[in-house]
Amino acid sequence: PLHTLRSAEKELLPGFHQFEWQPALKNVSSSWNVGIIDGLSGWMSFVDDVPAETIARRFRYDVALVSALKDLEEDIMEGLRERGLDDSTCTSGFTVVVKESCDGMGDVSEKHGCGPAVPEKAVRFSFTIMSISVRADCEGDAVTIFQEQKPNSELSCRPMCLTFVDESDHETLTAILGPVVAERKAMLDSRLILSVGGLLRSFRFFFRGTGYDEKMVREMEGLEASGSTYVCTLCDSTRAEASENMVLHSITRSHGENLERYEIWRTNPFSESAEELRDRVKGVSAKPFMETQP
Repeated sequence: PLHTLRSAEKELLPGFHQFEWQPALKNVSSSWNVGIIDGLSGWMSFVDDVPAETIARRFRYDVALVSALKDLEEDIMEGLRERGLDDSTCTSGFTVVVKESCDGMGDVSEKHGCGPAVPEKAVRFSFTIMSISVRADCEGDAVTIFQEQKPNSELSCRPMCLTFVDESDHETLTAILGPVVAERKAMLDSRLILSVGGLLRSFRFFFRGTGYDEKMVREMEGLEASGSTYVCTLCDSTRAEASENMVLHSITRSHGENLERYEIWRTNPFSESAEELRDRVKGVSAKPFMETQP
């Protein structure tokens, strides 16, 4: 019948993969045939629908992850075989660890020529699938069936969002990466059901924000920039303290705490002077929007 033919045809298109989330993702469209979307708003089906002056383009996070997993389909099946696991019994219990990276790309303006006028700086958000493991039965330990051999290589890193923005423009960056964070959060509470090796399998994801450099961490956690007296992105040391003592530092910052400090900065509940207030929040001066792990 025609409809079977149509759907079979569709599945041969590059980048087209049918998948499902259980439970369905909150705040994310249920459509799975999503192309490139406008980074500042929801999503568009076709690139052509998007006005040329839009400043960000991205894939929906879950769609990008599905595409990455399908690219690794052979590696996953090979990994199961090498570990002596029967692929027909391994349909659930897959765990995927994802490393996220985000960095400025420097000056990308067109020096001469007649392209559109664009802001000078760009930022790229990308991810790498670091490992995939499976728990074959309830009591056994998880077995790693895929490990990225070159985790820092350009080849294993998958760009997800490209945007014209300076990495120190906190507000614009928040607006663009906010929806990405919301999608990531939704995926933590759900399982991806995807056909791999001809059988539906269920995957859960863990995200590690370890590919951000210090400048990006400061930007995302709402900390003051590089010239700040508060020199450490993980604790409350000042430059003076750090220069006297390089040993007694402990990781004291958490995303939640930075949010609380931003609220104090914003509301100034004790009616302190700017200097006292700054000392209280230890250099948190903007609302953190993305949790980064040390």
